[in-house]
Amino acid sequence: MSAPLKALDGASDLPSLMTELAAGARRAARMLALAPTKKKNDALAAMAAAVRANAAKILAANAEDVAESKTGGATDAFVDRLTLNETRIAAMADGIDVVRRIDDPVGVVTENWTRPNGMTIERVRVPLGVVAVIFESRPNVAADAGALCLKSGNAVILRGGSDSFRSCRAIHECLVEGLRKAGLPEHAIALVPTRDRSAVGLLLSGLNGSVDVIVPRGGKSLVARVQDEARVPVFAHLEGVNHVYIDKAASLEMSKTIVLNAKMRRPGVCGAAENLLIDKAAAATQLKPLVTMLLDANCEVRGDDAVQKADARVKPATEEDWSTEYEDAIISARVVDGVDDAIALIARYGSQHTDAIVTEDKATAEKFLNEVDSAIVLHNASTQFADGGEFGFGAEIGIATGKFHARGPVGVEQLTSFKYRIHGTGQTRP
Repeated sequence: MSAPLKALDGASDLPSLMTELAAGARRAARMLALAPTKKKNDALAAMAAAVRANAAKILAANAEDVAESKTGGATDAFVDRLTLNETRIAAMADGIDVVRRIDDPVGVVTENWTRPNGMTIERVRVPLGVVAVIFESRPNVAADAGALCLKSGNAVILRGGSDSFRSCRAIHECLVEGLRKAGLPEHAIALVPTRDRSAVGLLLSGLNGSVDVIVPRGGKSLVARVQDEARVPVFAHLEGVNHVYIDKAASLEMSKTIVLNAKMRRPGVCGAAENLLIDKAAAATQLKPLVTMLLDANCEVRGDDAVQKADARVKPATEEDWSTEYEDAIISARVVDGVDDAIALIARYGSQHTDAIVTEDKATAEKFLNEVDSAIVLHNASTQFADGGEFGFGAEIGIATGKFHARGPVGVEQLTSFKYRIHGTGQTRP
C-alpha cells in the first residue's frame, strides 16, 4: 500500500495531488466493493479502539483548532460545533461500533421475480463507489463518514474545514490505523491534506470521473456552492429552517420541554428549531410561558405583534426572519390560525428538513405528518432527533432533503445503489 499523501506547502501542485488522491480512492473502492463483511467489521472495531486509545491526542489537536477559531472571532455556536470533549469522542467511537453492528447492505437482494419466459431477475444493493464529503466545523463528521462509507463498501475522500484541520488529521490517523490492521487499502478513507480552498473546486469537478457522489455538510454558502458547481450527483440540504407547531390540544409541560430542547440543546446543529408556531386557540395558555421560558434561557425571540405583547423583551420579526437558519440562540415566533395555517407557513418558509407538531389530538397529528413535505416530521418529539445516530444508523453523513434516492439521514443503506442480476437458461428476445 502506498503511504498517505503529505500536505502541500503551497497550491502549485494541488491538481496533481487531488488527482492522485482520487485515483487511490478509486482503486480502493474496487477492493471495498468485494470486501467480506468480517474484514470491514474488523476495520471498524480497530477504528473505534484507536479513537478511544488516542482520545488525548485528538483533544490536544482540537484544542489548537478551538483556540485559533476563538482568536479569529468565531461565534459561540460555531465553537460549540467545533469543540470535542471526552464525551463527544466517546460518542464518536460508540457510533463507529454501532455502524459495525449494522447489517451489511452490500449484496442484499431486495427484490426478485421470474418472467413468463423463465428468466429470473434480482435487484441487489451495490456501493456507490467514491464519495466525497465536504464539511466545515464538525470534526466528528470525519469519523461518521469514514465508518459509514466503509461499511457500505465505498471509498471516501474527506475534505474538512480549515477550522477543524488539526482535529480531522488526528481522527483520520485513527481511521487509517483501523484499515491497516484489517488489511484494507489505506486510501479507502482519504483526507485532503491541505487547507487550500481550491481543493473543493477540484472535488466538485469530479476529478475526471473518479468521484461518484458529493455530500456537503456545512453552512448555506458551502451547500449552495456545491449544488451550483458540482459536476456529479449531490446529497444535500441547503439549510435547516425547522419549525415546531404548538397545537391547541398540546400539553403545556410537553410544549415547554420540546421547544426548549429543540432550540437550545445545541442551537448550531441543522436540526435546531428556528421557528415557533403557536395555535391562536392555545395562545392564551401557551404563548407567554413558552416565550418567557426561551428568553429566560438566553434565547433571543423575534415575534409578530401577538408574540411581542407577551413579553417586552421580544424583538419585532422581519419578513426575512421567517426563512432564516440562525444556527444560534435565536428563534422566530408567531401565532397561527390552526394546523392548516401552520402547514401553509411551513411550506412557504421551511426548507423541507425537519418539522414537528406538539398535540394530543391524533387526527391533527396525522394531518400534519401527512401534509408537511419535509424529510423528517415528528409528533411530540424534538427536532433535534434529526440525526442518523438517533435513527439507529450509528452515524450519518448528512441530512438529504431532495426527492431522489436518499432522503433524511444518509446512513449505510442510503450509500448504496442497486443493479439487476438476470439468470437465464438460453433465452433470446423474439
